[in-house]
Amino acid sequence: MVNHDSLFRILGPSAEDIAAFHRQGYIAYPDVFTDEARTGLIDEVLAYEPVRDFLSMSDERHRRNDSHNCFTRPWNARKYWSHRLIDDPLVTNLLTSTIGPEYHFCHSALNVSVRGSGPIGFHQDHHHWFHENPVNIEEREKYYIQILYYPNGFTSGDKSLSVIPGSHRISPDKDVTPDRMLAGDFDDQADCELREQTLEMPPGSMVYINARMFHAVAPKPLNSPQPYRIFAIDIFKETGPPHRYTQEIPSEWMERANPERRKLFQRQPYTETCWTEE
Repeated sequence: MVNHDSLFRILGPSAEDIAAFHRQGYIAYPDVFTDEARTGLIDEVLAYEPVRDFLSMSDERHRRNDSHNCFTRPWNARKYWSHRLIDDPLVTNLLTSTIGPEYHFCHSALNVSVRGSGPIGFHQDHHHWFHENPVNIEEREKYYIQILYYPNGFTSGDKSLSVIPGSHRISPDKDVTPDRMLAGDFDDQADCELREQTLEMPPGSMVYINARMFHAVAPKPLNSPQPYRIFAIDIFKETGPPHRYTQEIPSEWMERANPERRKLFQRQPYTETCWTEE
């Protein structure tokens, strides 16, 4: 039976999903959106004025201006479908089942890539790892969760997501590089063989990841049969100080929020001085 309060075909993770998250650092859900939600989200993104203007450019203009990505962060101009993602039952159940009940909404972003978009190398997105401020050192072991949405999907090698399962278990160190990791130098620490895995996700898919896991994105070839790939992301952080991109919540979001959603939004946004203020 479809739950009409959810945008997804399932309402929560299985025991196997939770085990995979802790073992691998991610859970992949192919074709998990309902058809109505997938179509609604795509239509909503394509109606967003910056995206509409971006996609109206010719391939030649994209090449000439080196503008192969339309990127928005924070993605505040959310409408009906994208707004519901923030506390959809599947999202809430994933977060509480994997990291517990104490978390906040951090920020979101929207990216639309066309042919010619370049690659993104292997990296981590746990922002407390990249700063030596005492606040960040104390926060490094807390969860930072990224939920990646692909309403029109991707094929392998065509703006596809690659991951290194198990790499979230490697301690932060400047000597930890993707090359050394893939060469096997940290297999003992991860307690598994660290190898690259490239995903292929049909339209309406999502990937739920621990941001400490190394991940990368392939380029979008000039001869890609897919004219553009839509990528949306919501980030949640375990309760605590702001991360590097913890956004200020728009006043209209707070005004419309029910009590449970308001709890997600009641946290300090990032500012240039937030880690040094007493």
